[in-house]
Amino acid sequence: MGLKAGIVGLPNVGKSTLFNAITKQKILAANYPFATIDPNVGVVTVPDTRLDYLVSLYNPKSIVPTAYEFIDIAGLVKGASNGEGLGNKFLSHIREVDAIVEVVRCFESKDITHVEGTVDPIRDIEIINVELILADLEVIQNRINKLGKKVSMTKDKSELLEINTLNKCIENLEKNIPLRLVEFDEFELGVLKNFSLITLKPIIYAANVSEDTIEIGKNEYTEMVSEYASREKAGVIVMCAKIEEELADMSDEDRAIFMEELGIQNSGLDKLIFATYNLLGLATFFTAGTDECRAWTFKKGMKAPECAGIIHTDFERGFIKAEVMSFDDLKTYGSELKVKEAGRVRLEGKEYLMKDGDIAYFRFNVSK
Repeated sequence: MGLKAGIVGLPNVGKSTLFNAITKQKILAANYPFATIDPNVGVVTVPDTRLDYLVSLYNPKSIVPTAYEFIDIAGLVKGASNGEGLGNKFLSHIREVDAIVEVVRCFESKDITHVEGTVDPIRDIEIINVELILADLEVIQNRINKLGKKVSMTKDKSELLEINTLNKCIENLEKNIPLRLVEFDEFELGVLKNFSLITLKPIIYAANVSEDTIEIGKNEYTEMVSEYASREKAGVIVMCAKIEEELADMSDEDRAIFMEELGIQNSGLDKLIFATYNLLGLATFFTAGTDECRAWTFKKGMKAPECAGIIHTDFERGFIKAEVMSFDDLKTYGSELKVKEAGRVRLEGKEYLMKDGDIAYFRFNVSK
């Protein structure tokens, strides 16, 4: 399953610089609004030392890490939901992503102008959030207008559920409450699934700091963002987009030396990926052999047949059993044969809940 994250924020907060670091592509990162007019899409591999170990063990012909797709969406401004700054076009792209990464400027600079004149991360966050709320309100109101008289006259259970759910959304959005903070039951979520509502998506705030701050790890602005995010139960990553861009151009050896000099163990990009996986409840299972070693992303709580279906729909349709061993066991015993000799390889059925780090071989049969 592919993971998509949309990078949003006001102009000149560091979105395009971060995107350059993510994809190693040199898109325009100019010091003026709307430097990015069309959404730029980049795919990066998710770092996983477990896959590296499998590769060293099996020496496969093919290596396929799991991927993470970032969409860089042009800077939003006040009035974006009404079309300001080409806002409507950009907002439509956000609806297609699984999670939102909102880049927030947490640094002072005389050389880089701020579209609002001063640095105030909470004001910036609320400008973006209000625009996203207004965009969702418009979508819901259009649907209610389309339902017309049914809103007050229908007795159909499915229509009543839709109308009541939409009214619940309006009630909260008009109070400036993003829908991700509202409790919905599974039936209500089933209704909302059709609308791709932006404020229902999980969000991570990327607090973009200067090169000087990254060694310290935080400043007064990042503290403000962290406090705000905690009330929203959202994630926060403190990173320096400029340094991330520099790291992206380095060799693995130079990168390690530079990070050690900065006193950081993981790059901001790695932290962002891990935080998004955690936020979305994602995990990784592996398939491994001499032909291919591959990492697969799945949602925690998925059963073996569903994970088999990620590889191919026939695997789920004709699922028989899953032969499973844990990565930790493989590393402990040193070979697949020794794991089997230790009795640590299991045959699991349709009700087995896949775990992060499982190495699986799916048995299936599809009748013609």
